[in-house]
Amino acid sequence: MNSREIEMAVDWTQLPRDILETISKNLTIYTDYLRFQAVCHTWRISVPKIPRHLPPQLPWLMLPLSQQSRSQSHRPFLDLSDHKIHLLNLPEAASHLKRRCGSSHGWLVILDETPTILLLNPLTRAKLNLPPLFTFPNVVTFNYSEVGKEYALRSLSGNIYRRSLKEMRDSFIKKLVLSSSPALNTNFIALAILNQTGDLVFCKNGDQAWTFIHDARFFCEDVIYHNDLFYAVDKNGGVAVCDVHGENSPSVSIIERFETPRIFGGDMQYLVKSGGDLLLVTRYLDLGYEDGDPYNSPTVFYKTVQFEVFRMDFSGGPPMWERVWDLGDRMLFVGENSSLSLSASDFRGCLGNCIYYTDDYCESNYDGAFRDYDIGIFKLWDGSIEALPCYHPNSHSQLLFCSIFFSFFICGIYEAELCF
Repeated sequence: MNSREIEMAVDWTQLPRDILETISKNLTIYTDYLRFQAVCHTWRISVPKIPRHLPPQLPWLMLPLSQQSRSQSHRPFLDLSDHKIHLLNLPEAASHLKRRCGSSHGWLVILDETPTILLLNPLTRAKLNLPPLFTFPNVVTFNYSEVGKEYALRSLSGNIYRRSLKEMRDSFIKKLVLSSSPALNTNFIALAILNQTGDLVFCKNGDQAWTFIHDARFFCEDVIYHNDLFYAVDKNGGVAVCDVHGENSPSVSIIERFETPRIFGGDMQYLVKSGGDLLLVTRYLDLGYEDGDPYNSPTVFYKTVQFEVFRMDFSGGPPMWERVWDLGDRMLFVGENSSLSLSASDFRGCLGNCIYYTDDYCESNYDGAFRDYDIGIFKLWDGSIEALPCYHPNSHSQLLFCSIFFSFFICGIYEAELCF
């Protein structure tokens, strides 16, 4: 009997359960685990539904929709390790009428032209609703019958102004982050940055409305949860430390920025938790022109030209930012997502000492423009930028809504539907 005949004679569905468990525990990539479970019913029931042994997973890049997108139920995701596109069955986000305003702990934040704020786990399809938009403290009234001006809001000066359903979807919330995954911790906290006012508002799971963090107004560049506290940064590198747990919460303490002209001159700021460190990533933008002519170009856009990284030094005196010249093996992911730091050596095809970035300002930056998005890899050692491959379903179609890094946490992932 030759090897081919031996292989055909083996019934792989009848492998002993202990062997299947041993094989599954040696899988470290969640897509491999999904494929393993998909072999047959026996293999699926022989291994844990939730693979707790998997290490942190590399984020996927959720790709934009085109105007001509035919899918009414699937969204494309790019695996950065092998540059393969995966389609997830995700009708809750596969529409131009939906807007994402964050990705945090494996959950997407989805808004539409209703007051609903939806948390969606793309892998498990689990859903949670946060308190609706009309429960924000600066929303005075909400009425569907007031077509085109359904919301009445109070400005910083106390004046009342109106916003439509679409305007609230597109511009009310800048970004929303979570303290932890709702699948792993029912006591999670959500914190939102408001666009026009620069306010920070939060809610705890089970709250019926949102609460202002009054003393942290204008610290609205980015927010991250670190050591049981929310850290929020302003344009100049100043940090507000927000405690929303105690009896007197929310309480705020301010860390003044470390005086350097480079931080002051940055266009965008991101906070990243990297191991035990708190990092500040400063992003610099420059104007670009479609045909290279600044005087006659019909299209003007922004593009990223540089990043700088700082570490918060908490030792010896007041905390201050110190410049970081080398991230070692670490790679940072910044954009509309909750910022993330991972070890490059844990993932094939990835580079350490780099910053992976998306264009989280693109909805206004590329309004009506037919061009690539500002997505790439900034290499800290030489200041060069490498383009990230982006998905263009139709090179002549307009791409809507920017890409976003979706960092997933393994929790019931076998329910995810992938099309390879």
